[in-house]
Amino acid sequence: MFFPPPTSNPKMAAVSGSLMWFRKGLRLHDNPALEYAAKGSNYVYPVFVIDPHYMEPDPTASSPGSSRAGLNRIRFLLESLVDLDLSLKKRGSRLLVLKGEPSEVLIRCLKEWDVKKLCFEYDTDPYYQVLDSKVKHYAAAAEIEVFSPVSHTLFNPVDIIQKNGGRPPLSYQSFLELAGIPPWASSPLPTTPSLLPPVGNVGSCEIIGVPTVKELGFRDIEQEEMTPFRGGESEALNRLREAINDKEWVANFEKPKGDPSAFLKPATTVLSPYLKFGCLSSRYFYECLQDVYKNFRKHTHPPVSLVGQLLWRDFFYTVASGTPNFDHMKGNRIAKQIPWNDDDQLLAAWREARTGYPWIDAIMVQLHKWGWIHHLARHCVACFLTRGDLFVHWEKGRDVFERLLIDSDWAINNGNWLWLSCSSFFYQYHRIYSPTSFGKKYDPEGNYVRHFLPILKDIPKEYIYEPWKAPLSIQTKAKCIIGRDYPQPSQLSFVSHDSASKECKRKLAEAYALNQKLNGQVRDEDLKNLRRKFEQEEDQLSNRRKQKQKLE
Repeated sequence: MFFPPPTSNPKMAAVSGSLMWFRKGLRLHDNPALEYAAKGSNYVYPVFVIDPHYMEPDPTASSPGSSRAGLNRIRFLLESLVDLDLSLKKRGSRLLVLKGEPSEVLIRCLKEWDVKKLCFEYDTDPYYQVLDSKVKHYAAAAEIEVFSPVSHTLFNPVDIIQKNGGRPPLSYQSFLELAGIPPWASSPLPTTPSLLPPVGNVGSCEIIGVPTVKELGFRDIEQEEMTPFRGGESEALNRLREAINDKEWVANFEKPKGDPSAFLKPATTVLSPYLKFGCLSSRYFYECLQDVYKNFRKHTHPPVSLVGQLLWRDFFYTVASGTPNFDHMKGNRIAKQIPWNDDDQLLAAWREARTGYPWIDAIMVQLHKWGWIHHLARHCVACFLTRGDLFVHWEKGRDVFERLLIDSDWAINNGNWLWLSCSSFFYQYHRIYSPTSFGKKYDPEGNYVRHFLPILKDIPKEYIYEPWKAPLSIQTKAKCIIGRDYPQPSQLSFVSHDSASKECKRKLAEAYALNQKLNGQVRDEDLKNLRRKFEQEEDQLSNRRKQKQKLE
């Protein structure tokens, strides 16, 4: 179903060797690129390149890891590579790990090895698009066949965009109507190979084993709690089996329902990091879900069902691949132009779990420790940073998530931040997550907060979400004086959530009006003028508060 028609080129007919370039798609099941690499080949070179762009240690970063990836995600990737190597070895092959700028490394390998086919999974990420273009250009000049199938998503984003007249659909519903049933769904998926051709002569190319975190140059981090999620295809398939076995849960799954405070047993599949790295095929997941639904007369449907979640993923991939500057506000035709705060102190307080709101801070601690948080928890902290309380630019929050999440995915992460900041897709900016009552609704005892913020473990449940309201005697007994041992919100230079959210709504209303007035053609000067107006109003408000305090 994915293979091009047989070539009549005699040079292509006598294929001797293939290079399989793993990037995402770190699996053997449903891997059409690997299947095609093995087909008719005497030997296959399975290659993964350690890319300094993502893996170079950065001692100046705000937490352990590289400038672009936290240590949790790097460790998850390395575990996935170890698992992939073991699976390849069971089938008579092995993973060849090299280091360097990937396109340069690949071209060097293609020059060195007797390769007639280059195979890799298609990727919509702009970074990989640039790399792929360089490698394809060399392969074409060297008369090396390139096979790059779409298998990371259910649909080819290019097909959806073409169906929509050359532009991506900007609503989930319109995406569903255009997409229909995946074109591959009527054919069997590629199976896991039982045997693979051996690896050929690697010549002078410097092959290493899968490195450890320490071998990559990351210092040994002693952390009380680390992510409980292990990387790899084996783990992905085990987690999938566990989820699918509870057929009623699958049939009745309904997002956004679910408990964001459940951490010992998360209230969702936690398959997103495995989908991100391609340890689990989204197409195989889709197929398994359809098998479950067949046995139920009634089950949930998109957008809330589990299949609906896979389709959300495809929706964001499609919009991202068809929208220039999707990862920025400026120059992004679908993003509202808003004069966000550029306040690094507020950003740092949010990032470092120092807002004074236990629900928000506990979520950020879990993000740092686990590299994963429930989707509703993501909604809460993203709303708090942007349109709910702090009015900080969504790109700043996006960067923190992009670096720390083990399931960080370029298209989905940017799409979600555009959505949650009410910059695109969703525009009901008056609907705000409360940093106190939302967590209390799910966890009135405050167990989630106590686990991730042990400094508050002895604060009574009546005050666990608003500890600044606890009498000093209770704070003393709990050995946690608010303002000393744990911050209070006023230290963030805003008075309360109620007043901050009111200000955010007012600012967004004015920004929306400006966008409408200028028909989306908002210039830098327009944003500067509006920001200046906001700053003057904030100064006036601050002066009025000071006067009021003096009178009191």
